[in-house]
Amino acid sequence: MRTTKVVALTMAGALLAACGGEAEPAPPRVTAAQQCDGALSARAADALERVLGTEEFDAAPVGGLDRSADQLAEDYAQGLRRSMHSPMCRPSPARASAQLDVYFGLYGEDDLFGDAHPVGLHPYDMGREAQSGTDRAYLFVECASPRLKGSEKRPARIRGMLRFPKSALPDTVATREANLTVLHSVTLAVVKRLGCSGDAGLDDVPVLKAK
Repeated sequence: MRTTKVVALTMAGALLAACGGEAEPAPPRVTAAQQCDGALSARAADALERVLGTEEFDAAPVGGLDRSADQLAEDYAQGLRRSMHSPMCRPSPARASAQLDVYFGLYGEDDLFGDAHPVGLHPYDMGREAQSGTDRAYLFVECASPRLKGSEKRPARIRGMLRFPKSALPDTVATREANLTVLHSVTLAVVKRLGCSGDAGLDDVPVLKAK
Protein backbone atom coordinates (compact mmCIF):
# COMPACT_ATOMS: atom_id res chain seq x y z
CA MET A 1 0.00 0.00 0.00
CA ARG A 2 2.84 2.33 0.92
CA THR A 3 4.57 1.57 -2.39
CA THR A 4 1.38 2.43 -4.30
CA LYS A 5 1.15 5.83 -2.56
CA VAL A 6 4.78 6.63 -3.35
CA VAL A 7 4.29 5.80 -7.05
CA ALA A 8 1.12 7.87 -7.17
CA LEU A 9 2.81 10.88 -5.58
CA THR A 10 5.78 10.57 -7.97
CA MET A 11 3.50 10.49 -11.00
CA ALA A 12 1.50 13.45 -9.73
CA GLY A 13 4.68 15.44 -9.24
CA ALA A 14 5.83 14.63 -12.78
CA LEU A 15 2.49 15.71 -14.23
CA LEU A 16 2.57 18.95 -12.25
CA ALA A 17 6.04 19.77 -13.52
CA ALA A 18 5.01 19.01 -17.11
CA CYS A 19 1.79 21.02 -16.99
CA GLY A 20 2.59 24.00 -14.84
CA GLY A 21 6.07 23.69 -13.47
CA GLU A 22 9.10 25.67 -14.49
CA ALA A 23 8.77 27.37 -17.88
CA GLU A 24 11.10 26.51 -20.73
CA PRO A 25 14.08 28.90 -20.77
CA ALA A 26 13.83 31.59 -23.42
CA PRO A 27 16.17 31.13 -26.38
CA PRO A 28 19.30 33.30 -26.17
CA ARG A 29 19.08 36.60 -28.02
CA VAL A 30 21.84 37.61 -30.43
CA THR A 31 22.61 40.71 -32.46
CA ALA A 32 22.05 41.45 -36.13
CA ALA A 33 25.81 41.22 -36.66
CA GLN A 34 25.66 37.53 -35.64
CA GLN A 35 23.25 36.69 -38.45
CA CYS A 36 24.35 35.39 -41.87
CA ASP A 37 27.42 33.56 -40.53
CA GLY A 38 28.85 36.87 -39.34
CA ALA A 39 28.92 38.17 -42.92
CA LEU A 40 27.30 41.49 -42.02
CA SER A 41 29.41 44.58 -41.50
CA ALA A 42 28.40 47.02 -38.77
CA ARG A 43 26.69 49.16 -41.41
CA ALA A 44 24.87 46.15 -42.88
CA ALA A 45 23.80 44.97 -39.41
CA ASP A 46 22.24 48.40 -38.78
CA ALA A 47 20.53 48.20 -42.16
CA LEU A 48 19.14 44.74 -41.35
CA GLU A 49 17.69 46.06 -38.09
CA ARG A 50 15.95 48.87 -39.98
CA VAL A 51 14.59 46.55 -42.64
CA LEU A 52 13.23 43.99 -40.17
CA GLY A 53 12.26 46.54 -37.52
CA THR A 54 14.06 44.90 -34.61
CA GLU A 55 17.35 44.87 -32.73
CA GLU A 56 16.79 41.40 -31.25
CA PHE A 57 17.42 38.16 -33.11
CA ASP A 58 17.42 34.47 -32.34
CA ALA A 59 20.48 32.40 -33.11
CA ALA A 60 20.43 31.56 -36.82
CA PRO A 61 21.78 28.42 -38.53
CA VAL A 62 25.46 28.53 -39.42
CA GLY A 63 27.45 27.13 -42.32
CA GLY A 64 25.69 28.99 -45.11
CA LEU A 65 28.74 31.00 -46.13
CA ASP A 66 30.95 27.97 -46.75
CA ARG A 67 28.08 26.06 -48.35
CA SER A 68 27.30 28.86 -50.81
CA ALA A 69 30.95 29.32 -51.79
CA ASP A 70 31.34 25.56 -52.30
CA GLN A 71 28.17 25.37 -54.38
CA LEU A 72 29.26 28.24 -56.62
CA ALA A 73 32.66 26.61 -57.14
CA GLU A 74 31.00 23.31 -58.01
CA ASP A 75 28.51 24.98 -60.36
CA TYR A 76 31.35 26.69 -62.19
CA ALA A 77 33.40 23.48 -62.40
CA GLN A 78 30.38 21.75 -63.97
CA GLY A 79 30.10 24.47 -66.60
CA LEU A 80 26.63 25.55 -65.51
CA ARG A 81 25.36 28.74 -67.07
CA ARG A 82 22.76 29.42 -64.40
CA SER A 83 22.15 28.10 -60.93
CA MET A 84 20.33 28.94 -57.72
CA HIS A 85 20.39 27.24 -54.34
CA SER A 86 18.65 27.38 -50.98
CA PRO A 87 19.19 30.63 -49.05
CA MET A 88 22.69 31.29 -47.85
CA CYS A 89 21.24 33.59 -45.22
CA ARG A 90 17.87 33.76 -43.48
CA PRO A 91 17.96 36.10 -40.47
CA SER A 92 15.87 35.12 -37.44
CA PRO A 93 14.23 38.20 -35.90
CA ALA A 94 12.99 37.55 -32.37
CA ARG A 95 9.21 37.55 -31.88
CA ALA A 96 8.57 38.25 -35.57
CA SER A 97 7.60 36.16 -38.57
CA ALA A 98 9.17 38.39 -41.25
CA GLN A 99 11.24 36.31 -43.66
CA LEU A 100 14.14 37.79 -45.58
CA ASP A 101 16.39 35.54 -47.66
CA VAL A 102 19.69 36.05 -49.46
CA TYR A 103 20.49 33.64 -52.32
CA PHE A 104 23.46 33.08 -54.60
CA GLY A 105 23.92 31.42 -57.96
CA LEU A 106 25.46 31.79 -61.40
CA TYR A 107 23.85 33.98 -64.05
CA GLY A 108 23.92 34.26 -67.82
CA GLU A 109 24.61 37.44 -69.75
CA ASP A 110 20.94 37.82 -70.68
CA ASP A 111 19.96 37.76 -66.99
CA LEU A 112 21.30 41.28 -66.62
CA PHE A 113 18.65 43.99 -66.60
CA GLY A 114 20.57 46.28 -68.95
CA ASP A 115 18.43 49.18 -70.10
CA ALA A 116 15.24 47.56 -68.79
CA HIS A 117 13.56 49.31 -65.86
CA PRO A 118 11.56 46.74 -63.88
CA VAL A 119 8.71 48.17 -61.83
CA GLY A 120 9.78 48.63 -58.22
CA LEU A 121 13.52 48.36 -58.88
CA HIS A 122 16.11 51.12 -59.14
CA PRO A 123 19.60 50.75 -60.67
CA TYR A 124 22.82 51.38 -58.75
CA ASP A 125 26.41 51.67 -59.87
CA MET A 126 27.82 48.65 -58.04
CA GLY A 127 29.53 45.49 -59.27
CA ARG A 128 28.66 44.50 -62.82
CA GLU A 129 25.09 45.63 -62.16
CA ALA A 130 22.85 46.24 -59.16
CA GLN A 131 19.14 46.87 -58.64
CA SER A 132 17.23 47.49 -55.42
CA GLY A 133 13.66 48.05 -54.28
CA THR A 134 11.45 47.62 -51.23
CA ASP A 135 11.08 43.84 -51.40
CA ARG A 136 14.11 42.65 -53.36
CA ALA A 137 17.60 43.54 -54.51
CA TYR A 138 20.09 42.11 -57.02
CA LEU A 139 23.86 42.34 -57.25
CA PHE A 140 25.76 40.89 -60.22
CA VAL A 141 29.55 40.44 -60.07
CA GLU A 142 32.30 38.62 -61.97
CA CYS A 143 34.91 36.54 -60.17
CA ALA A 144 38.35 35.32 -61.23
CA SER A 145 39.87 33.06 -58.59
CA PRO A 146 42.54 30.34 -58.35
CA ARG A 147 39.79 28.24 -56.82
CA LEU A 148 37.81 28.44 -60.07
CA LYS A 149 39.92 26.81 -62.78
CA GLY A 150 39.76 28.79 -66.00
CA SER A 151 38.13 31.83 -64.43
CA GLU A 152 41.10 34.06 -65.29
CA LYS A 153 39.90 33.80 -68.91
CA ARG A 154 36.21 33.16 -68.24
CA PRO A 155 35.20 34.83 -64.96
CA ALA A 156 32.43 33.23 -62.94
CA ARG A 157 29.26 35.29 -63.14
CA ILE A 158 27.76 35.41 -59.65
CA ARG A 159 24.37 36.82 -58.77
CA GLY A 160 23.36 37.72 -55.23
CA MET A 161 19.65 38.19 -54.60
CA LEU A 162 17.79 39.49 -51.56
CA ARG A 163 14.08 38.74 -51.21
CA PHE A 164 11.73 40.21 -48.64
CA PRO A 165 8.34 39.23 -50.11
CA LYS A 166 6.13 40.57 -47.30
CA SER A 167 7.93 43.86 -46.93
CA ALA A 168 5.70 46.70 -45.80
CA LEU A 169 8.47 49.26 -46.13
CA PRO A 170 7.92 52.44 -48.14
CA ASP A 171 9.55 52.83 -51.54
CA THR A 172 12.18 55.31 -50.43
CA VAL A 173 15.87 55.81 -51.05
CA ALA A 174 16.56 54.75 -47.46
CA THR A 175 14.75 51.43 -47.95
CA ARG A 176 16.49 50.64 -51.23
CA GLU A 177 19.90 51.49 -49.81
CA ALA A 178 19.29 49.41 -46.67
CA ASN A 179 18.42 46.32 -48.74
CA LEU A 180 21.40 46.81 -51.03
CA THR A 181 23.72 47.39 -48.07
CA VAL A 182 22.73 44.03 -46.60
CA LEU A 183 23.14 42.28 -49.96
CA HIS A 184 26.50 43.94 -50.63
CA SER A 185 27.92 42.82 -47.29
CA VAL A 186 26.87 39.18 -47.71
CA THR A 187 28.04 39.12 -51.34
CA LEU A 188 31.40 40.56 -50.30
CA ALA A 189 31.79 37.77 -47.74
CA VAL A 190 31.04 35.15 -50.40
CA VAL A 191 33.52 36.52 -52.97
CA LYS A 192 36.19 36.81 -50.27
CA ARG A 193 35.57 33.19 -49.31
CA LEU A 194 35.96 32.23 -52.99
CA GLY A 195 39.18 34.24 -53.24
CA CYS A 196 37.92 36.43 -56.08
CA SER A 197 40.55 38.80 -57.46
CA GLY A 198 39.95 42.36 -56.28
CA ASP A 199 36.94 41.10 -54.30
CA ALA A 200 35.07 40.90 -57.60
CA GLY A 201 35.11 44.69 -57.89
CA LEU A 202 33.30 45.32 -54.59
CA ASP A 203 34.51 47.94 -52.14
CA ASP A 204 34.69 47.08 -48.44
CA VAL A 205 32.27 49.94 -47.80
CA PRO A 206 29.37 50.07 -50.27
CA VAL A 207 29.25 53.12 -52.52
CA LEU A 208 25.51 53.64 -52.98
CA LYS A 209 25.40 55.61 -56.19
CA ALA A 210 22.05 55.55 -57.96
CA LYS A 211 22.17 55.50 -61.77
